[in-house]
Amino acid sequence: MEVAAHVAALEDAGARLVEAARAAGPDAAVPTCPGWRMRDLLAHVGFVHRWATAYVRTALTEMVAEPDEAAILRSAPPDEERVAWAAEGHAALVQALRAAPPDLECWTFLAAPSPLAMWARRQAHETAVHAVDAALATGHPGAPFDAELAADGVDELLFSFYGRRRPGRVRGHEGAVVGLEATDAPAAWTLRVSADALVARSGPGPCDVHVRGAAHDLYLLLWRRRSAEGLEVSGTAAALDQLASRRGVTWQ
Repeated sequence: MEVAAHVAALEDAGARLVEAARAAGPDAAVPTCPGWRMRDLLAHVGFVHRWATAYVRTALTEMVAEPDEAAILRSAPPDEERVAWAAEGHAALVQALRAAPPDLECWTFLAAPSPLAMWARRQAHETAVHAVDAALATGHPGAPFDAELAADGVDELLFSFYGRRRPGRVRGHEGAVVGLEATDAPAAWTLRVSADALVARSGPGPCDVHVRGAAHDLYLLLWRRRSAEGLEVSGTAAALDQLASRRGVTWQ
């Protein structure tokens, strides 16, 4: 996906998140973020969007120290102002990405063709996943994301986040092998998952368990926003337990 497509996806995801937040209300529990209410999700997203905007808009070339999550949640405005505050942060990020020059130089934390490409892609998926969280807080899953965006999100998770630690090849590691196949996009992945590693490659291959479904559902499965229930699962279903137990990713 190109930068413009990622920015458009970010714009759409943010609009979905804000709409769901208004519908749910600040006290609504966010089932996919245990312990969080909607006010916490808005505080997190509002901070992250402003954090990303600072790097893009001012071309910061070094990482700047930031507060921990607890401080972020405490620092957001009161409930009655929080949805508008989050919407303002989202709009500012979209504007900053659209106004940034293609040759922008700034700090990044994932491999990408350019700093602008990294920030547009990362914030598109950050916001899309949290838009799903917000929708689930209303009691409804929300409309699925476009298959191209979802498949791109799987690639980002497997090869940008997990790929920072291991080469993107499945070999030389013990663990269950999980095959994923999108039914609505020309995309498949093979993952070897063990207690301390997830190593992936694009394409099909021999596996212990094979999972087929819409790219959106595979995206949410890997981001632990849904279970494998309702997907086509064949092989040793217990192998999915290792995938489900993977720790959440961090950007550091």
